[in-house]
Amino acid sequence: MLTDEQTSLEQIAVLRAMPGARRLRLAEQLYWSARKMKAAGLRQQHPDWPESRLHDEVRRIFSHART
Repeated sequence: MLTDEQTSLEQIAVLRAMPGARRLRLAEQLYWSARKMKAAGLRQQHPDWPESRLHDEVRRIFSHART
């Protein structure tokens, strides 16, 4: 993790004070945003691919992702 990407103490306090359901919704929004960004990147790299191929590739990438 880069230094400017580290979570601040204030961010940690806000997240800890947040109800679990809200944290879950935020995580879900982050997940779907990441998928949209990946699809946009693939679309730019492969403008000739049909949408079905893009969706399949995004699904494949995310199903094999590791932290």
